Amino acid sequence: MNGAPQPTFAEFWPHYLAEHSRPATRGLHLAATLAWVGLLAAGLWTRTWWLLGLIPVAAYGLAWFSHFVVERNRPATFRHPLLSLAADHKMAYLMLTGRMGRELERLGVSPRR
Repeated sequence: MNGAPQPTFAEFWPHYLAEHSRPATRGLHLAATLAWVGLLAAGLWTRTWWLLGLIPVAAYGLAWFSHFVVERNRPATFRHPLLSLAADHKMAYLMLTGRMGRELERLGVSPRR
């Protein structure tokens, strides 16, 4: 640990969105979130327990791919795992409810070049 204070979610959220500025990055994160929720539901519903083991692979695999290949940055998960998890879910909610564009505008986030 570097001793730096942990940011609040309100402080972290604009940084998180700036690190997810490209639509393809956000789309892959949404797919990752839906994949882990679907795998959890399917695994519990069918009692196919090995599906639960795929959750980290599906969720982190898609999300990290989007950072390294699409966004070309380092995932915030490495520095702030719990804040990143909460932000992933907030972003998924905003995308599914059609509010993501307004949030990006509100915070002045545009795709990085």
